[in-house]
Amino acid sequence: MRRVMIVEDIPATRRWLAGIVAEAFPGSLINESATLRDGRAAARTYAPTLALIDLGLPDGSGLDVLRDVLAHNPDATCVVSTVMGDDAHVVAALAAGAGGYLLKEQPRELLVRQLRQIAEGIPALSPSIARRLMEHFRLTGPAAPAVALTARETDVLALIGRGMRNSEVARHLGLSDHTVSSYIKGIYRKLGISSRAEASWHATRLGLGTRWKPPTEG
Repeated sequence: MRRVMIVEDIPATRRWLAGIVAEAFPGSLINESATLRDGRAAARTYAPTLALIDLGLPDGSGLDVLRDVLAHNPDATCVVSTVMGDDAHVVAALAAGAGGYLLKEQPRELLVRQLRQIAEGIPALSPSIARRLMEHFRLTGPAAPAVALTARETDVLALIGRGMRNSEVARHLGLSDHTVSSYIKGIYRKLGISSRAEASWHATRLGLGTRWKPPTEG
């Protein structure tokens, strides 16, 4: 039996999403959370197979829920359900491990169909998001070689690719904020980029993964 988590702060929208899940997967068990705190607790105790997660929660970012779900349930599929379709949010979600990105402005029947496709191994992506992803890779061409970065730069890129702030990267790697900023400047220069969104794209394209591993030396 499919176990589904819904993390959404607006009650009416939460009920609407629950109805969509029930139509897509009849008989599913559905757990509902309205806050980051409750969502993170459910991620640890509910063991979902599917999670629909809003990004803008009243007490924080839904990306933290997404990471907790995957940390405790690596085989779960996390789908962002949001009204925010800009590149920065899309990149941050996919880099954090999202298996789909759905815009809530879509018709109900389309959302139901996209959720059902998950069972066939098809990512749940809104058409506009899928088109932009394809366009991005068409324009950016083949991935830059990993050897362009040092081992430490690769560690930093992997972490900012997960949406971490400089201070969080510094804490994970045991570095100062100033040192992390210097590494990021070097990464931007070598990859010819100028934003964290582009850095997240490169982290994904270089196969740095969605889960942080202990840093290498250097």
